[in-house]
Amino acid sequence: MNNDRAASLSSPKAGGRASSDPISEGAPEPVIFEYSQPGRAAFSLPPEPEGLPSLDEAIPPQHLAESPPPLPEVSERDLVAHFTRLAHRQYSVDAGAYPLGSCTMKYNPKVGERIALMDGFLGMHPACDPALAQGALEVMYLLERALCEVTGMARASLQPPAGAAGELTGLLVMTAYQKARGQERRIVLIPDSAHGTNPASVTLAGCEAVEIPSDEEGMVDISSLEKAVSDSVVGLMVTNPNTLGLFEKNIVRIAEIVHEAGGLLYYDGANLNAILGVCRPGDMGFDVVHINLHKTFATPHGGGGPGAGPVAVSEALVEFLPGPLVERDVERDHFYLENPSRSIGRVHSYFGNFGVLLRALVYILANGPAGLREVAETAVLNARYLQALVSDAFPPAYPGPCMHEFVTTASSIKKRTGVRAMDIAKRLLDKGFHAPTVYFPLIVEEALMIEPTETETPETLRALANALLEVAREAESDPELVKGAPHTTPVRRPDEARAGNPKTRRLSW
Repeated sequence: MNNDRAASLSSPKAGGRASSDPISEGAPEPVIFEYSQPGRAAFSLPPEPEGLPSLDEAIPPQHLAESPPPLPEVSERDLVAHFTRLAHRQYSVDAGAYPLGSCTMKYNPKVGERIALMDGFLGMHPACDPALAQGALEVMYLLERALCEVTGMARASLQPPAGAAGELTGLLVMTAYQKARGQERRIVLIPDSAHGTNPASVTLAGCEAVEIPSDEEGMVDISSLEKAVSDSVVGLMVTNPNTLGLFEKNIVRIAEIVHEAGGLLYYDGANLNAILGVCRPGDMGFDVVHINLHKTFATPHGGGGPGAGPVAVSEALVEFLPGPLVERDVERDHFYLENPSRSIGRVHSYFGNFGVLLRALVYILANGPAGLREVAETAVLNARYLQALVSDAFPPAYPGPCMHEFVTTASSIKKRTGVRAMDIAKRLLDKGFHAPTVYFPLIVEEALMIEPTETETPETLRALANALLEVAREAESDPELVKGAPHTTPVRRPDEARAGNPKTRRLSW
């Protein structure tokens, strides 16, 4: 090697960081631009097929940028090393227990990924002729039938791309139904323990949220509900088990009260995992059910998208569902698309996030009816077992047996030591576990909301319980240790007062 070449390699230009450069403990991973060197590439595009129009012919010149965007130029080796290191700094459902209460963060079986990556599904364009997409339409048809059977509903739209979108869709269907009856109703009742998205969805639907308090057992307060219902009420949004992880034992009476006032009963599907194959919302009296496929049917959570939140409804509401729906001509064994007669219109482009829907059907078929029931039974068993293991240090917020999750309180620990629920959650990260949900529901002081799901073994549950109990002991013996946690994670605790206004940096190339 000549001296000039050696000098150029030993003196890299700005941005030419080597992927194997040591990164000191606690230092941030460099951004991808810092590995960039002109001329490097991690992928080679195939030659352009003959006969295609040129870029200038396909896109009017006024829509083209004057120069290419300043993308980083890195080798495959540097690219893989960069993202692998970033992945190792993260915690995921594949890495270990993720006991976020309410969110049902359960392991995603890889059989769903394998099926979703099959060429026939992956390569299909959503705008193709339905005659050429019969397999994909059958997937959607079978999934809708399965979801209706699980929930006790008549039909379902698969369009909503997330649980919150499902909430909004359900509310729009409810208000359309009321308007078709000549009713101008604008009040939606919500329990004080409800998910935070519920009142937001109500507002987006053009309605007003009115809170219903919980009673001393953590259930919907019946007397308050009776006073709140009127001919202005669209319906009541509630889930069962409720957000405290308790089964609403008065659900039949609740449905009667709402229906007698001409309202509808809406099921927030966040907790469907607890009753899967055991009982159905439709049999409890619910009219609308949104289903979080990522929570109950083990599809990717999405981190904000893409997800799927199908909405299933009773027979009286079918005509208002978003369209199109997949219909089947039994005689011709042919699937086709058709809009309900009084549809509220689309709520998502095309037919929803098909790859997520496909994974959910794979999960349903792989488990079968008996397996789906076992999912719920094991989820409840795991939650009750874990609750019993930690109850001496973390007592339940409300009496009664929990279902798939439980809400405990760290209020007594805080009074004695000053250690808060947030401190306990942060310290749990040092023990190798993801933290549970904290400070939710809002009606519980110093709340810790824990959901182990059915996918964790008894050994993992005991390890998690031991970690929680160890943190409780540390709070008594060395509270400052817990208050300063986490101590071992790549990112330490941020300044909570300033976390909403982080410092950022921008690199120019």
